[in-house]
Amino acid sequence: MLRTMKQKLSGKKDTSKSKDENAPASSKAVSTINSKAVPARPPSAVREKPPIPMINDQTTQQFYAEPLPSLSSVPQTEKQFLFVQKLHLCAFTFDFTDHTKQVREKEIKRLTLLELLDYCNSGGGKFNETVSEDIVFMLKCNLFRTLPPARTREVEQYDADEEEPSLDPAWPHLQIVYEFFLRYIVSNDTDSKVAKKYIDQQFILKLLELFDSEDPRERDYVKTVLHRIYGKIMLHRPFIRKSINNIFYRFIFETERHNGISELLEILGSIINGFAIPLKEEHKLFLQRALMPLHKPKCVPMYHQQLAYCVAQFVEKDPKLADPVLRSLLKFWPVTNSQKEVLFLGELEELIELTQPQEFQKVMVPLFKQLAKCFTSQHFQVAERSLFLWNNEYFMNLVAQERHSLLPIFVPALEENAANHWNPTVHGLTCNVRKLFQELDEPLFEDCRRKYEEDVTQHRIDLTSREQKWEALNRAVQTKMANGTVSPANAAAAASTARRS
Repeated sequence: MLRTMKQKLSGKKDTSKSKDENAPASSKAVSTINSKAVPARPPSAVREKPPIPMINDQTTQQFYAEPLPSLSSVPQTEKQFLFVQKLHLCAFTFDFTDHTKQVREKEIKRLTLLELLDYCNSGGGKFNETVSEDIVFMLKCNLFRTLPPARTREVEQYDADEEEPSLDPAWPHLQIVYEFFLRYIVSNDTDSKVAKKYIDQQFILKLLELFDSEDPRERDYVKTVLHRIYGKIMLHRPFIRKSINNIFYRFIFETERHNGISELLEILGSIINGFAIPLKEEHKLFLQRALMPLHKPKCVPMYHQQLAYCVAQFVEKDPKLADPVLRSLLKFWPVTNSQKEVLFLGELEELIELTQPQEFQKVMVPLFKQLAKCFTSQHFQVAERSLFLWNNEYFMNLVAQERHSLLPIFVPALEENAANHWNPTVHGLTCNVRKLFQELDEPLFEDCRRKYEEDVTQHRIDLTSREQKWEALNRAVQTKMANGTVSPANAAAAASTARRS
């Protein structure tokens, strides 16, 4: 009985086993699929970032076909993936000269750029090594472009305050891109070692080309960005200085046309201010070979203020540079451009205030020979500005110490002004300076004045003698022509020779 019951129970087990073995193949397949199904991604997993897209019309249509979700609407794990997608979306550029084309796409891009900017301002951890390549790709696509041809203008008639600037129609997008660029550079999340892999020397050269943009808003942003790069990526500093030098060389010796010289000089002013003392020989060569020749072009009024500041920084850091700097300034002193001459006189006063007495002694003679010419200039602004130098107490003290060498040089110019200058303001200033030196050292001043009067008298005697000789020669020629001993052609040649002598 017990044996029969055990056989029945074991038969049921075998039957159930055989049922499983004889199950249809479809049910086995379903169970296999369920057992091998891809597990759900844990919350901490990060999706692989999308590849950098090709920039063309077809991909533009694909990227802008459907709008991407906002960064605030996706989980935290999806934000960086979407961030990269939006960076790629903003890499596409549009034609802003035609306001009727691609209006929807332009607005989508503008709003996306603003969203990216807000996302970067919302907290740290956005600029890691993974997204640096995509960020720089987006910046390159938007910023590095062919600039429109420059407008021609007369340098002498150019006035930066009155001239209407040429504004870039794409500025609504470019401004946000520059703001994003600044956030990337100044962020503590941006590692300089990572950044220099993508912001390389080629990137720097392309960025420097943007200084020639005619839009002053863009030049101002490029100036700020380059200055931040100079501070962030120290390995690029020598290359940036060398590249700026090359721009100056090309401007001075080839084109004499560039829109961003003043902005480049502003950056250099900050860089020079940070130079360690004593100055390196490399920096002194930069002063002599690049900065001082910038006084040569006709358009120097457009950037003279920044240039004078840079030069003054060098002299302030190393007073021994005053002598070569002042001699270079005299070398490039304008002859016929009165506007430049007034600017040079202002710069000269600033440099003299930084000049030590021993350095002043080396350059004072050629310096005051040039100033004497300025005192007697027929352009009243040049004469007036040069006479204003005497209001500078430090300048006056230097001259007073060296008055025995300097008064014989400039007293004749003062006497000439007092006697003959047409402008009443210049005449009044000249009399004030004469009175100043009469009170300082009257015997020396009277000796110089007496020497000047003797020279004037001798000059008049020489002129009278020359006229008398000319009259005698003319009478002799006329007599010989009347007697027929000399031909009219020979008489004219003799007269011409006598006049030249």
